Amino acid sequence: MQKFDEKSCGLVVFRKENNENLFLVLKYPGGHFDFPKGHIEDRDSSERATALRELEEETGIKSVKFIDTYREEISYTYNRKNTSSNKQVIFFLAETDEKDVKISHEHTDYYWLPYDVAFEKLTFDNAKNLLKKAKSLL
Repeated sequence: MQKFDEKSCGLVVFRKENNENLFLVLKYPGGHFDFPKGHIEDRDSSERATALRELEEETGIKSVKFIDTYREEISYTYNRKNTSSNKQVIFFLAETDEKDVKISHEHTDYYWLPYDVAFEKLTFDNAKNLLKKAKSLL
């Protein structure tokens, strides 16, 4: 079993507009596009609580409805300050009625995108795979 240096939780968030699912994609300062996510904190009561807290902190979105059949784990290694870290991220899928996003200092922009456009916009293959799995449930 792989040991992880970090564990985070995030959300693939969508909303319906004109009978179409639009997915929330955030632009990060490094120029990449991904879903909202963040580290688990001691005060978080569950993985879902972490995902909700991070969503509100990063986007201002407070109200979502979880799609219970979706819980996906991804892992990757990245380098920070010449140190390699193994990170695990647990993602959930949730629907919101909220359209307005108030991005935090951690991001530079946001987009509500239909599936095909979101798929092309996302930078990393693991995010694209999360989106594919989300689409298959909707």
